[in-house]
Amino acid sequence: MCPKHRKLPSEKGGVLSMKLQSFLANSIEGYIRYRKISGRTSYSYVKNVVLFDHFCAREYPGHTELTQEIADRWCKQRETESTNSCVSRIYPVLDLFKYLKKRGKTHITLPPVPKSSPKTYIPHAFTHEELIRFFTACDNIKPRKGILSTIQRITLPVFFRLLYSSGMRTTEAIRLKRDDVNLESGVVSIKSGKGYDQHFVVLHDTMLLLMHIYNDRISDILPNREYFFPTLDDKAHSPAWVTYHFRVLWKSCNSSKAIPYELRHNYAIENINSWNHQGFTVHDKLLALSKSMGHKQVESTMAYYSLTPGISDIIESADAEMYEFLIPNTQYEKD
Repeated sequence: MCPKHRKLPSEKGGVLSMKLQSFLANSIEGYIRYRKISGRTSYSYVKNVVLFDHFCAREYPGHTELTQEIADRWCKQRETESTNSCVSRIYPVLDLFKYLKKRGKTHITLPPVPKSSPKTYIPHAFTHEELIRFFTACDNIKPRKGILSTIQRITLPVFFRLLYSSGMRTTEAIRLKRDDVNLESGVVSIKSGKGYDQHFVVLHDTMLLLMHIYNDRISDILPNREYFFPTLDDKAHSPAWVTYHFRVLWKSCNSSKAIPYELRHNYAIENINSWNHQGFTVHDKLLALSKSMGHKQVESTMAYYSLTPGISDIIESADAEMYEFLIPNTQYEKD
C-alpha cells in the first residue's frame, strides 16, 4: 500500500505545498533522495515531478505501475504551452523515467522531446549609477528585531558583492561551505557548480577583506556553521531567497528590470571590455576567465563577446589567429 499525502523537503528549507498522492510516491521519494545525494538538488525538478505525480493520481487512480500511455500523455505538448515551456515541464519527468529504467522499475520507451526554439536573451546592461544605488541600498537595509533579520542585514551586502566581483553563479554562492573559502589565500573552491567540474575563483583584495569581516560577524552568531552564507538553522539559502531580496533591493532604487544572475553576465562583459589593445594576451585572459567562471568549454565564454561594447577595438587589436577565433563565435547563448 502506498502512503499518501507525504510532504517533501524543498530547497527553501520548508516543505512543498504539493504532496505525493499516486502509485509512484515511493519511487519519486527515492528519486528525490538520489538527486540530493548526487548534489543535483533542484526545486524546479521536484516541482514538476510532483505535478506529474498529481497527474497520475488524478487520471490513473487505479494503476499500480507506469505505462507507456501515461508517459506519452504527460510528455505531449499541450495546446496552451509553447515548445520551450513543454520542454521545461517534461525534462524533469524524463529524468525520473531514466532513473526508474536503470533500476528495472519500468520498461517504457522514453517519449520524444520537442525541439526547443532558440531564445534571444539580452541581459540587462548595468550602469555605474544603478550599481552604486543598488549597493547603497544593500548597505542601508532597515534594522529589525531578531537574529534572522541581523543575519540578512550582514549577509546581503557581502553576498551580492561577491556575485558582482567574482562572476559566480547564484547557486554556487549559496552552496559555498565554510571550508570552501580560504580566507588566507583568497581562493574559493566551487564544488557545487553547473555539472560536476570543480573550479576555483580568486577574490579581489577588497572582496577578501569584506569576506573576512563578514566571517567574523556571522561566526559570533553561528560559531560552528557549515555554510559560509548560512540560514538561521545553518542550511544553504534557496535560489528564491536570492531572487526575492535582489528584487526588493533593486526596485527600491532603480526603475529598470534586472535579475541577480545578470551580475555574472556583467562580470564577464566588464572583464572582456577591459582587454582593449592587449593583443596576444587576449587569448590567455579568455582562457583564465573561462576557467574562473566554470565554463567547460571556452566557446561558452566566447558568447559574451557579442554583448561587449568594446568588441570592435578588441578584434582590431587581436592577432590574426585570435581574430579568426573571435569572429565565428559571437553568437550569444545563455549558459
